[in-house]
Amino acid sequence: MHGDNTSPSLSSSSSAADRRLSALVTVAYNKDPSPVKLNLGVGAYRTEEGKPLVLNVVRRAEQMLVNDSSRVKEYLPIVGLSDFNKLSAKLILGADRHICSGYCRGFFKLIVNDLTYIVSNYPYNNGLNESTFCLLGDSPAVQENKVTTVQCLSGTGSLRVGAEFLARHYHQRTIYIPQPTWGNHPKVFGLAGLSVKTYRYYDPATRGLNFQGLLEDLGSAPSGAIVLLHACAHNPTGVDPTLHQWEQIRQLMRSKALLPFFDSAYQGFASGNLDADAESVRMFAKDGGECLVAQSYAKNMGLYGERVGALSIVCRSADVASRVESQLKLVIRPMYSNPPIHGASIVATILKDRSMFQEWTIELKAMADRIISMRQQLFDALRSRGTPGDWSHIIKQIGMFTFTGLNSKQVAFMTKEYHIYMTSDGRISMAGLSSRTVPHLADAIHAAVTRVA
Repeated sequence: MHGDNTSPSLSSSSSAADRRLSALVTVAYNKDPSPVKLNLGVGAYRTEEGKPLVLNVVRRAEQMLVNDSSRVKEYLPIVGLSDFNKLSAKLILGADRHICSGYCRGFFKLIVNDLTYIVSNYPYNNGLNESTFCLLGDSPAVQENKVTTVQCLSGTGSLRVGAEFLARHYHQRTIYIPQPTWGNHPKVFGLAGLSVKTYRYYDPATRGLNFQGLLEDLGSAPSGAIVLLHACAHNPTGVDPTLHQWEQIRQLMRSKALLPFFDSAYQGFASGNLDADAESVRMFAKDGGECLVAQSYAKNMGLYGERVGALSIVCRSADVASRVESQLKLVIRPMYSNPPIHGASIVATILKDRSMFQEWTIELKAMADRIISMRQQLFDALRSRGTPGDWSHIIKQIGMFTFTGLNSKQVAFMTKEYHIYMTSDGRISMAGLSSRTVPHLADAIHAAVTRVA
């Protein structure tokens, strides 16, 4: 670096970094001149026309922010935007929010056996019918101030801040992650100083959950170990436990004092229902034990490039939560000092306004429903072609990704012969499909299965 050929240089100790599989897929796709090429590697939502989507409610929120001349560009506190943090915790853990499918013009609370209901005063339905009688999920942890939430740089940043905190302050430094899992998980936790081990999760034979293996591996984990759990829409497999299985997992983990660390990247984006997709997290949050939750708004609000996320830690008491927050500040300050303001302001604007929240849930469900429709269309297309094998896993799996069960040779064949790009493990992004491209993919899969072992 100083002109001396014998002195050390950056190049002497640096090698080319491995690139993400999905990034390599996109590079190859971009170089392909074929008019029928199809990229199923990218982990971002696409419209039926194959275009990126900015939600209407996000455009609306941004315009409101732009029109507010009182807004400034000052630094946020280390923990981020206060409204954003409070609303994010309530969104994932449960909140006293009224959302219904009816046309309520007024409502009041009704408490029965400690459960809170909202009953509409709308005169045409007399307040009591299926569309306006809504169960609310208040989180005791939020009400009792046992949760500390900090704004982070999307899901990845939330995971990293949580991992750094655990590596410094938690007595166990081993984290168990599912096999397989998102490719960034081992790097995030390993570089933070945690020892990364795996537990069985996916069963290639059934293309479903290896529940027995999961229970055995967590059952043999040392007391107090950290366990990474995908809140919903497991990436890359699309395979989730049932609610009954989640309860068994919860009981096992609590009996061994294992610490849950949830990665919630797809709340509302998996099933189209924000509450259903948070049910696994809420099971743990309401039992009085501790847990960590990393949230991302990349998928469910389409805020990929805004890098908006949150880390919530559910503690045993309000006092512990306060002390945890002070330690989180010490993690964040030398890492990135404080988070950006724009994306968090968009989220807070939407979450705190009933009309905008309702609009968001409608748009969110539309995205989820389109992906579910692509699953059904692909399954139907394979069945109509008589493609060998049982393809029901395509409609049983959930979320953005599907583990097709195709091997690397079959994937390579589909790329060469049909210009379809996907990761070599057979994972495809259902969000990259459309009604127009499903037949092409079905033809490629049928050919790959019948011609390549």
